Amino acid sequence: MSRKKVLVTRKIPEEGIKKLLEHFDVEVNELDRVFTYEELKKKVKGKDGVLCQLADTIDRELMDIEPNIKIFANYAVGYNNMDIEAAKERNIYLTNTPDVLTDATADLAWALLFAVARRVVEGDKYIRNDKFTAWSPKLLLGKDVSGRTLGIIGTGRIGRAFGKRGKSFNMKILYYNRSRKKEFEKETGAQFVSFEEVLKKSDYISLHTPLTKDTKHMIGDNEFNIMKKEAILINTSRGPVVDEKALVKALKYKKIWGAGLDVYENEPKVEKELKELDNVVLCPHIGSATDETRTKMSVMAADNIIAALNGKKPLNCIN
Repeated sequence: MSRKKVLVTRKIPEEGIKKLLEHFDVEVNELDRVFTYEELKKKVKGKDGVLCQLADTIDRELMDIEPNIKIFANYAVGYNNMDIEAAKERNIYLTNTPDVLTDATADLAWALLFAVARRVVEGDKYIRNDKFTAWSPKLLLGKDVSGRTLGIIGTGRIGRAFGKRGKSFNMKILYYNRSRKKEFEKETGAQFVSFEEVLKKSDYISLHTPLTKDTKHMIGDNEFNIMKKEAILINTSRGPVVDEKALVKALKYKKIWGAGLDVYENEPKVEKELKELDNVVLCPHIGSATDETRTKMSVMAADNIIAALNGKKPLNCIN
């Protein structure tokens, strides 16, 4: 009996690949880039399962390329690249990798918050450009973090983990979510408030919401006008949640004090003017980029495929 075939659309940590190779014939994209959509369509032919990336478009057309496809396993917690309804219609499993990247992403959000508040990147450039000649009382003055007001939009796993860290800094925590999280309130003293109140009262605003038709551009010109002029915005969720052009204007004309970004509206493209501003810190989508986390993600995605191709329901099924 011939072995089932699996496509892995980008190189991932070896632990996940090794698990797949124990069960299936595995083809791994050896290119150091994402497949184009046309390349992906060709590669999907003849495959029973696909371990894919957030950058891969998993739509109806792709699903119809190969009638034997049983699963598309995202190597990510997000799944806005996948057509859930189309998969349901075709009895194809869609899975993601939740939980394992929660702490790593929450940590990165805090790294961005501190980097912006204390102007760490500007300080690094200052040193490297040989500008540091003496201590100065007003050199690179930043913002206090401890004791300030922290606003969280979206309190899923990552949002809650981010908020728990804020308690350690004696921060007042406000949050907005589709539903109230009473356990989170008990753990952190957080207050459940309106979206507008989070924007209006927070010194730091961190986004942890999934990308949906309702959350696209939920932060734009109107929202920046509501925020404090001293506010700092952090986004480690999805790029299109923020209107990037509106963000440029808000930073450029000092409507807000600063921003820290790990995701972008037209990723991997970034608004040119963002790169020219000193009051924004930019990271290349590295929220889950630790050795331990990415390895766990590879194993989880592999386990999802192994289950599906052996006639079992994957643990992390999203449809």
